[in-house]
Amino acid sequence: MGSKSPEGHQQIPDASNSNELKPVNTSPKASQNGSGSADLDRGIISDDDDDNDNEGVAPGITTSTDADKKKKRKRSKKKKTKNNTLLATEFKQSSPPRVLISALFPTAEYPTGELIPYENTSRSTAEELRYNSRLWDDNFLSDYRQAAEIHRQVRQHAQSELIKPGASLLSIAEGIEEGVRALSGHQGLATGDGLKASMGFPTGLCLNNVAAHWTPNPGAKDVVVDKKDVLKVDFGVQVNGRIVDSAFTIAFDHTYENLLAAVKEATNTGVKEAGIDARMSDIGSAIQEVMESYEVEIGGKTFAIKAVRNIAGHDILRYHIHGGKQIPFIKNENRDKMEEGEVFAIETFGSTGKGFLRDDIGIYGYGRNGDVSGANLHLSSAKSLLKTIDANFGTLVFCRRYLERLGVKNYHLGMRNLIDNGIVESYAPLVDVKGSYTAQFEHTILLHSGGKEVISRGDDY
Repeated sequence: MGSKSPEGHQQIPDASNSNELKPVNTSPKASQNGSGSADLDRGIISDDDDDNDNEGVAPGITTSTDADKKKKRKRSKKKKTKNNTLLATEFKQSSPPRVLISALFPTAEYPTGELIPYENTSRSTAEELRYNSRLWDDNFLSDYRQAAEIHRQVRQHAQSELIKPGASLLSIAEGIEEGVRALSGHQGLATGDGLKASMGFPTGLCLNNVAAHWTPNPGAKDVVVDKKDVLKVDFGVQVNGRIVDSAFTIAFDHTYENLLAAVKEATNTGVKEAGIDARMSDIGSAIQEVMESYEVEIGGKTFAIKAVRNIAGHDILRYHIHGGKQIPFIKNENRDKMEEGEVFAIETFGSTGKGFLRDDIGIYGYGRNGDVSGANLHLSSAKSLLKTIDANFGTLVFCRRYLERLGVKNYHLGMRNLIDNGIVESYAPLVDVKGSYTAQFEHTILLHSGGKEVISRGDDY
């Protein structure tokens, strides 16, 4: 979920060069190697010697050597529980996805993301490693990796079954959100249940010149996907407040391939440049250079692809999708550095338009300002609504569909009062000029002491 740059903020070109880091595989897969993850947690990332012939073979895939061995073995019977159901380890994900992730991974050892070592690994002293262990609590990585696996499985179903020409955006949003709730095991209907695990923010489904922050609203005219559309899909998954924020773009017409390729490579460049002590100015400069090296031909006319300059990547805090740091997609003078233990959403937007977004009509969602008290509210409807928000969403971003799913009615006056008092912030759709096309790709990364983990990486992007 993109972080809009402050009103009137101007990014000033900066001639500083970024330090070159270890290249990132542009089409990596989420790691299944638990030992590698453990090493990284201790500040160590290394490539193991390739002595094991079967190393890298996915679980359940039979090699020729395995097959020869299994010819001599008797087939074992599948173990069942007392109630005659298969053990959780034998579960497979359903379609649509409805099997709990915790059932698929009963030991709670969820897949790691892509592990990338920092170039200077000698900085990981024993003192830093001890600090790292204090920085993240015992459940931090488990919660994040669970949320990431939910995101991967839900989006893969969405890509193969939900997103297609003729599908309504409402059906896509509801399909994604139903999957997240089912796999997390929290429907969010009981008071406080949605704070345990849920959507990290409302599903963003943005077509063409609409770059960010659009979701279907109750009572609005349904929008249907056309085969010539460029669709951005941006949604978050949170487990105990640990939010995974990841987005992708789909186009059904090959015309837009270069637009998507530019933004995907720019995002992977941002991932490559990110790391402890990396400056936002250097990351933004590298992103812009890659993004704007592309052009795309649409309808016989060639368009330069521009990096969008007034929306940014951002750090993520617990139960807060936007922290206090931003990563612009252009050259800038932001001297902030990334620090060990931080979590970042590395995202980029590219456009064939002006590369500058403005607020459009309508409402995407709302977010509670945790620093502002509601003690001085006088309107009863505002007090009641705030109580519902605090109990069910806290500081997580939510939308009108989520309120009405809880049975909340006649909330518009109360919401306006909360916004006027600075207790709740509203988010509008962000658009470039009409007739332009925009694309987005995004990953969440964790900054370990010894390397970074692209927690949301999958086979798809």
